[in-house]
Amino acid sequence: MMIFRQLFDASSSTYTYLLGDGERGEALLIDPVYEQVPRDLALLEELGLRLRATLDTHVHADHVTGAWRLNQRCGSRIALAEAAGATGVNQPLCHGDRIDFGSRYVTVRATPGHTNGCLTYVLDNERMAFTGDSLLIRGCGRTDFQQGSPQQLFASVREQILTLPDDCLLYPAHDYRGITVTSVLEERRFNPRLGGDVDLGDFTGHMNNLNLPHPKLMALAVPANLRCGQPDQDALPAETPAWAPLTLRFSGVWEIEPMTLLEHAGALQIVDVREAPEFIDRLGHLPGARLIPLSQLMNRLDELDRERPVVAVCRSGVRSAQASVLLTKAGFGKVANLAGGMLRWKTEALPVASDSV
Repeated sequence: MMIFRQLFDASSSTYTYLLGDGERGEALLIDPVYEQVPRDLALLEELGLRLRATLDTHVHADHVTGAWRLNQRCGSRIALAEAAGATGVNQPLCHGDRIDFGSRYVTVRATPGHTNGCLTYVLDNERMAFTGDSLLIRGCGRTDFQQGSPQQLFASVREQILTLPDDCLLYPAHDYRGITVTSVLEERRFNPRLGGDVDLGDFTGHMNNLNLPHPKLMALAVPANLRCGQPDQDALPAETPAWAPLTLRFSGVWEIEPMTLLEHAGALQIVDVREAPEFIDRLGHLPGARLIPLSQLMNRLDELDRERPVVAVCRSGVRSAQASVLLTKAGFGKVANLAGGMLRWKTEALPVASDSV
């Protein structure tokens, strides 16, 4: 079973793509973002996938790649165009190379022009291609820095991307309007820069007169990406909060295991967000828990100490996950959800109380 996910980083409008072979449990990540590595690792864990490699489409100028950080966390190979000249690459790529994941693979097509090291990755059955900034949805990447060339980009797109089958879906590295996908046929017909009857003279004249400002993070991102995202100090940021061993779910919520909560209970604020009758029903409640129903939570924040960690609890973990999100948005810096809620707590035969509110 082929697994495909399109992920989004709002600060840079960057798409990251997960390709996985569900039967063999292997995956690739295309264009990972440094700050989104915890999200990506959580998704891989939930889907039961082992990351074989990260593939960047080019040396990005608007965000730092997560390639090095993922390599340090799970041993994935770092793949990038050999022409980019980056350090830390352990799988330099050239036109025609193949990257396997399980029984599937992508092939590499060199598509320079936006930068000299731009690559497009084409799925084995040519039903999907990942074009980076070489071809955007109804547009293309700029050509005025990082060894860009309008002549090269025109040839790259026309010869390497728009020659794919009409129904091949094209996934770019960015879109600033929230559009997620296009197709070869659409771009061949409707791309105002590269489709229709546009010729090289039209394209070059247009690209040479864009007069765009440089990306705000260019001075930071390009040097970092030439090291594959490795920080100057060679140190990984903390992945897990220090106050307790937690697990980050793909939903963005930190979870605490029941036994871990029991061990750390003395230092925590336990907030039960069920309704009052549930607090004393057959499941009971955690010893020392404070009842603040979810419907009242935002009006009773002053009852909680913002300096102490908060664990939210409910019957199954659903309402308490929502409470965790609300508490985090309200400025509480140490928040977790009890994994599985009272149902799992009871199943594991941990101590409960049944006294009234």
